[in-house]
Amino acid sequence: MSTTSINLIDSFQEFKDFKNIDRPTMMSVLEDVFRSMIRKKYGTDENCDVIVNTDNGDLEIWRTRQVVEDGFSEDDDLEIELAEAHQHDADLEVGDEFVEQITLESFGRRAILAARQTLVSKILELEKDEIFKKYKDRVGEIVTGEVYQVWKKETLILDDEGNELLLPKSEQIPADYFKKGDSVKAVVSKVDMMNSNPKIIISRTAPEFLQRLFELEVPEIFDGLITIKKIVREPGERAKVAVESYDDRIDPVGACVGMKGSRIHGIVRELKNENIDVINYTNNIQLYIQRALSPAKITSIKLDDEKKTAAVYLKPDQVSLAIGRGGHNIKLAGKLTGYEIDVYREADEEDEDVDIEEFADEIDSWIIDEFKRIGLDTAKSVLALTVNELVKRTDLEEETVKDVLSVLQAEFE
Repeated sequence: MSTTSINLIDSFQEFKDFKNIDRPTMMSVLEDVFRSMIRKKYGTDENCDVIVNTDNGDLEIWRTRQVVEDGFSEDDDLEIELAEAHQHDADLEVGDEFVEQITLESFGRRAILAARQTLVSKILELEKDEIFKKYKDRVGEIVTGEVYQVWKKETLILDDEGNELLLPKSEQIPADYFKKGDSVKAVVSKVDMMNSNPKIIISRTAPEFLQRLFELEVPEIFDGLITIKKIVREPGERAKVAVESYDDRIDPVGACVGMKGSRIHGIVRELKNENIDVINYTNNIQLYIQRALSPAKITSIKLDDEKKTAAVYLKPDQVSLAIGRGGHNIKLAGKLTGYEIDVYREADEEDEDVDIEEFADEIDSWIIDEFKRIGLDTAKSVLALTVNELVKRTDLEEETVKDVLSVLQAEFE
């Protein structure tokens, strides 16, 4: 066997164990390549049998021609004259079938090299299609891979079969830091074909990622006894998960948290210490909002169902809890319930306070609106916080905050 034909056989063995291509498909591709070679050389492949052994790369091509009388052959590709047939087998007679084996060498070096190139191209194309189909069906599932390369805007992850997965910076938790060789867990977010190449985007910030982590950690969710109604997240900061149980004997929140937090601790670690509030879902909107604003204790709620707004009243010491660091708690509670939530301080009867709107002649209205946006609607509610806290929670400059505090303090002197 020539070196060229051996290289072609080697190419079969190189691809026969591809994990994403099944054996029948592989044999079909190989047979198509060889039948194409046969058609180019003989004009037809109808009288040829191609036998491919994908286990060891063996190939056999057999051609059958009808034996005809000398001088009566109309198509040498389909017929063979008796005299020529007798050179191979003296027992053959007119009307018999002459079967011969065709070797790869008979096709010539150029045809074999072209066939190898076609084979490699078809196999790689099939491989890409199979990867695309495989991951298209896995959107929303968790995958684990190894960091191969870290770039500025994205990280390249390889799965256990060596397939490339992309984790964009926008899909990473702010505290994520990866280096080559790290194991990464994420959810398949999007699968596209870009220039005939599958592009698989994975995410660690998607709500589905948190949902899949709960399914892994909480058997009752996996079994369908507890349902996750909704998840909202500020990745790396805070998440709220509304759960409901179909079995009265099961406490959904307790089941999700686990004994002494055993179940939720693993999820929190995976999410880089993201705070996770698990709450009981309810159709009672007032109660749902109350639970969503946990850990703050609500005094009363006024709902406007048409405008989907809720005015929440709290004791002064509960306002900051309701708003949360950076406003994450109130923002997530709004997303979870579908209501725009405004918080208001409920002043004690003995507590003399002044509505911040009373200072409109000394403080610009847009500054007052900024304080009200974070639940500070009275003078004392603003004075209760430090300059640094006010600067952090609002979009105001330090000098502006100091000027406002000076105006408000003068009211109580």
